[in-house]
Amino acid sequence: MVFVRPADVADEKLLWAMLFEASYARDRGLVSPDELMDQPKLAKYVQNWGAAGDLGVVGGFDGVLLGAAWLRRFAAEDAALGYIDSDTPELAIGVAPESRGTGLGTALMTALLDAAREQYDAVSLSVRLENPARGLYERLGFVDVPGSEILNPAGTTSITMLLRFR
Repeated sequence: MVFVRPADVADEKLLWAMLFEASYARDRGLVSPDELMDQPKLAKYVQNWGAAGDLGVVGGFDGVLLGAAWLRRFAAEDAALGYIDSDTPELAIGVAPESRGTGLGTALMTALLDAAREQYDAVSLSVRLENPARGLYERLGFVDVPGSEILNPAGTTSITMLLRFR
C-alpha cells in the first residue's frame, strides 16, 4: 500500500536521488545523484533543502521511500527551468523507475498540491514534451504556458506548465 508523508530536512538525500531521476541526468552522462551538486541549474532544486517556503512530500510502499514531490520559489535573478514569477513555486517530482505506473506519482502530486493550495495561488513545473507524466499533470489541472518551450542539451524540448489555485 502506498504511503505519503511530509518531507523534512532529513529527506534531502532522497530529493537528490529523485532529482537525478526527474532531470534525465543519465542523458547528460551523469551516473550519480551526487554529480548534480555540480550542476547549478539543477542543484538549485534541492540544495539547502528546508529553507523558508520549501514544501514537499515523500512516499513509497511498505515503508520504503521510492519517490518525492517538492516545490520551492526562485528569484528572477536565479530563475529555474519552469519559472513564472517569484511568488509561484516550481514543482519537481521523481519516482524510482521500479515504482513508475504504480500510482505513487499521483499520490505524491495530490498530497503536495493539497498542501500547496493552502499557501500559494499557483504552482509551475517544467516537463519534457515526450514525458508520460505530462498526462498526469494535465489530469491534475496543469496547462501549458504558451511560448515557454526550451531546447534541452539532449535535443529534446521542455515546456512550462502552470496550475492556478485561485
